[in-house]
Amino acid sequence: MKKVFIFITLAAMVLNFSSCSKVEAGHVGVKVNLLGSDKGVQNEVLGVGRYWIGFNEELYTFPTYQVNYVYTREANEGSPDNEEFTFQTKEGMICSADLGLSMHFEREKISQMYQTYRKGVEEVRGVIVRKEIRDALNRVSSSMSVEFVYGEGKGKLIDSVKYMVKRKLAPSGIIIDDLNLISAIRIPKSIEEALNMKVKMTQDAQKAQNEVAKATAEANIATAKAKGIADAKKIIADGEAYYNRTVSGSLTPAIVEMKKIEKWNGVYPTYYGTNGGLLIK
Repeated sequence: MKKVFIFITLAAMVLNFSSCSKVEAGHVGVKVNLLGSDKGVQNEVLGVGRYWIGFNEELYTFPTYQVNYVYTREANEGSPDNEEFTFQTKEGMICSADLGLSMHFEREKISQMYQTYRKGVEEVRGVIVRKEIRDALNRVSSSMSVEFVYGEGKGKLIDSVKYMVKRKLAPSGIIIDDLNLISAIRIPKSIEEALNMKVKMTQDAQKAQNEVAKATAEANIATAKAKGIADAKKIIADGEAYYNRTVSGSLTPAIVEMKKIEKWNGVYPTYYGTNGGLLIK
């Protein structure tokens, strides 16, 4: 009887230190042995279902779907803590930005990934991935000017960081699907004001240049129109002069007399002149 009691007690203790855990839909599990000769991560990746986990074991689950997260300084997004990224440009200017992340775990490499980092989902995203993003940001931005980062270069900055982080983590089964900027690049206020003033001056200069070009074009049009009118008048005048020269050259005394006869109506004039005077008939 005493042996039975001892057996029951031991069985209860084993059951007490054991539990039934579940791998939910959209996840896979990794079982870790804590003690013994086979302690460590089991190579088998567990699918959806229930599993007995003994006192010597732990079960870690990882999603097989895409995980989306935002690293931001805002308390109402992502974490209540400030998770913005800070980095320096080649001038040593400190900048910051909020980034959005999309990632997933490669199923066949989840066991290997856990063996490498010994981290769960939250720690992988919050420690491993964040560290790689921060390091890549500083490596890339250190070769860029603050003006370039703040303006047209922000896309190149993020694309370069995404490429570096993706290449670094992919072999371990952490797949970076996307990394994007979800806020403006934040730079020192004095530098921001100076850059905005420079942009405004450039825009004003461009506007003035456009106005000069417009005025020049309008003047050229007016000149062309005036020249066209002058040329047209000259052509008409030249034509009339040519006509007059041609007609004058063709008139002989005989033709003039003939024209007079053609025009005479048969009536003698009442007044006609002789030697510049007038005689009354």
